[in-house]
Amino acid sequence: MKGDPSTMHQKKIGSLQLCTALTVAGLSLAAVLAGAGTAAAAGTAGDEQFRPAYHYTPQQNWMNDPNGMVFYKGVYHLYYQHNPFGNQWGNMSWGHATSTDLVHWKEQPLAIATDDQQDIFSGSVVVDKNNTSGLGTAENPPLVAIFTSAYKDASPYRGLQAQSLAYSVDEGRTWTKYSGNPVLNRNSANFRDPKVFWYDSPGGGGYWVMAAVEATEHKVLLYKSGNLKDWTQLSEFGPANATGGLWECPDLFPLAVDGDPANVKWVMVVNLNPGGVAGGSAGQYFVGNFDGTTFTSETTKPGGALPAGTSLAGFNDGTYNGWTVSNEPGNLKEGPFAGAPAAGTLAGQNPVTGFAGAGLVNSFNDGDWPVGSMDSPEFTVDSDYLNFLVGGGQHPRVSDKLDNTPPPGDLLFNGFEVPDGSTLADAGWAGTGDLEPRFQPATAGGDFYIGAKRINTFETGGAPGDDRQGTLTSPSFTVNRNFMSMLVGGGHRTAGSGQTLEVQLLVNGTVVRTLAGDDAGALNWKGWDVSEFAGQQAQLRVVDQATGGWGHLTLDHVMLTDQAAVPRSDETTVNLVVDGKVVRTATGANSEVLDWASWNVAEFRGRQASIRVVDNNRFGWGHILADEFIASPRPATPRLQTYDWLDYGRDYYASVSFSNMPQDKRVMLGWMNNWDYANSIPTSPWRSAMSLPREVALTQTADGPRLTQKAVQQVDGLGTKESYAEKRARSIPAGTHPLPAAAWGDVQRIDVTFSPGSASKAGITVLGNGGKSTVIGYDKAAGELYVDRSNSGSTDFHPLFASVESAPVTVDGSGNVTLRIYVDRSSVEVFAQDGLRTITDQVFPEQAAFQQDANQVALFAEGGTARLKSLSVTPLSQSMFQAAQLPARNGK
Repeated sequence: MKGDPSTMHQKKIGSLQLCTALTVAGLSLAAVLAGAGTAAAAGTAGDEQFRPAYHYTPQQNWMNDPNGMVFYKGVYHLYYQHNPFGNQWGNMSWGHATSTDLVHWKEQPLAIATDDQQDIFSGSVVVDKNNTSGLGTAENPPLVAIFTSAYKDASPYRGLQAQSLAYSVDEGRTWTKYSGNPVLNRNSANFRDPKVFWYDSPGGGGYWVMAAVEATEHKVLLYKSGNLKDWTQLSEFGPANATGGLWECPDLFPLAVDGDPANVKWVMVVNLNPGGVAGGSAGQYFVGNFDGTTFTSETTKPGGALPAGTSLAGFNDGTYNGWTVSNEPGNLKEGPFAGAPAAGTLAGQNPVTGFAGAGLVNSFNDGDWPVGSMDSPEFTVDSDYLNFLVGGGQHPRVSDKLDNTPPPGDLLFNGFEVPDGSTLADAGWAGTGDLEPRFQPATAGGDFYIGAKRINTFETGGAPGDDRQGTLTSPSFTVNRNFMSMLVGGGHRTAGSGQTLEVQLLVNGTVVRTLAGDDAGALNWKGWDVSEFAGQQAQLRVVDQATGGWGHLTLDHVMLTDQAAVPRSDETTVNLVVDGKVVRTATGANSEVLDWASWNVAEFRGRQASIRVVDNNRFGWGHILADEFIASPRPATPRLQTYDWLDYGRDYYASVSFSNMPQDKRVMLGWMNNWDYANSIPTSPWRSAMSLPREVALTQTADGPRLTQKAVQQVDGLGTKESYAEKRARSIPAGTHPLPAAAWGDVQRIDVTFSPGSASKAGITVLGNGGKSTVIGYDKAAGELYVDRSNSGSTDFHPLFASVESAPVTVDGSGNVTLRIYVDRSSVEVFAQDGLRTITDQVFPEQAAFQQDANQVALFAEGGTARLKSLSVTPLSQSMFQAAQLPARNGK
């Protein structure tokens, strides 16, 4: 997606326009175009924690989708969505990097810049060899960029997305926007991401073909042109398979199955956000045929029947059939659940699909704002599984607390409720900079505050904004209880960002505790254990040295309490309740498409239970969908798992292929991030990396031709000698078994083959420090490869980051699982069974890891004994910066 979906209201998804100034920190747009401000300070680039060694990253500032990837005159060009002015999404322009080998990249000056009329969204670059566009000459044909213009308020095309051209006659170094833009306009706010290629007609001749998306309609639109300027529509493809989010970044290309030129199939790639197989952003693909006009898929899946079992609730008779509905009083109309099931899509809602029968639970009545719950009649658990359809918002259950009431205790600072006309200065607070206490407290900003006033560093003296900075320090107070609890909202900044944004506890003038917001407007309960400071004098200090998006804090209702603060659960969930306790929970995936979820409930057989559906969220995706609760002997297979995915991890998105490749190779590259948490990952002064470039091919499988992927051979050329190897088979007993230090490292390739044997799970752990690691394993019963990053290091910067990803993998004829794993400081890319399945995940080992602590590697087995067949570890040299600046750090 070209804009952060978390900021888009569910009822109106469109082009997100950010009004970020084009002059930041003294840098003008002209300076950025000339290359100023695009490099980090000398001697620092590459030294930062989490900076990849051999995955492309810009030296500083935000990056997302790869754009315009093309090979020309011996040089690979990587253009990409880039914010030249900050480390979060905004000011979309095309950044640029070049390489002669796909692994050693050199960052170039900004290629195509945002301006007062438009942001430059995703697109492609072609080599116009015959100068069909007339934008070059026969002797010097142009490179032509076809991109999406996301028009701003100042443009006559305000709010629209249309396709435009820019051209280069100096081999991609500089670009000129075509004076006749846009060249293709559908008067749509969601028409984007053109991928263009030359199609050779079977009878001779040919024409340009464009694949672009109508994002909210889940369609790929195909157009043709003879000159790249004048386009006529050929056909449409979709909706098909995964439609749980916006369709984006399409690609269409031919591949010979197993290299047979007589058996060529076409591959249609469609990226999707949200609604991916692992949650959030992902890329799906279809295999079929293209006749020059229409793409016909051979891999579109049908909807499927209900799983076998006994129906507990179907909501198809127009009633809730004994369910108890608790709509919050005082809602505008009927409350979130109304008095009866919905028949489908409600007013103001995007189309709801995936439900069965005539009705479903849909809490979008009156929009996202109302909250409430509903409970089923009690039933006896008499099956091993409970299957049901779920959709809507992705807000997991975090506690039993569904209201905002404060915990018992002593309120400090009168909850900031100073008399009208007074300020915090009158109450003994001291401040610096823009946070002068005479400007505080605020009466605007934030949600879920208590009373009328609170601290809000956005709302200070002068013009409000995120760029206001300063400190605000309280009078002294005595620590006389075990905990401090408070309501906190607003932003946070990661360690090493140089922009402190936090609430601090000072004891004897020393900072002993800190906390911050979660990049959210809603305040929630947070706090500290302060028992060790009992009887001592303390102060509270608010520090805001942050600028840019979410560069502010909100604070309210600071208390000394006997119990730890319990966060309010702003959930949209379906829950199983046994003996008054929630024992199973599920949530939607920020999607209006319902899909199957399953709970193993065998342990509760014979006991009484009920189902509780909760909508406790008032904001974006603040609703829940549920349908068809079925007691079953087996788990239902989610429809998402039956589709074909480019990658089963959380961090491979917007992937498209290079144009004009030598030997007609097909090499793809994706953005190694996920819109669920993209703006929050703990990296600075850059944010986001690209995946490894991958050569893709089609191979015949039992299900038909499917993609295989492998890192291009130049990546493996970064490693020259194994540091550790085991060539003889041996047992892996139950437990975790660290390998010798020669196998350790955080910049390396690991090749491992093992048999699960009698173990239920087996595999390898990487980036470990003795307490935390990233687990890469095989679950024999499920037949799945998985990557578990839930205990991998820093995971609490966003509630959706900690996760376990899995992909269906069948052992080979010898019962073995073979993996090639690329480890690069803050990521793992796992290729299984010759690249038929891949999982790509970011991971952020703890701060101590940067001191060479989180580089341990271990083998493990659970529930039995596995067998190691072979293992080799190859350190990879860095490719992104000078070696002296970016040591490989392999070994102990």
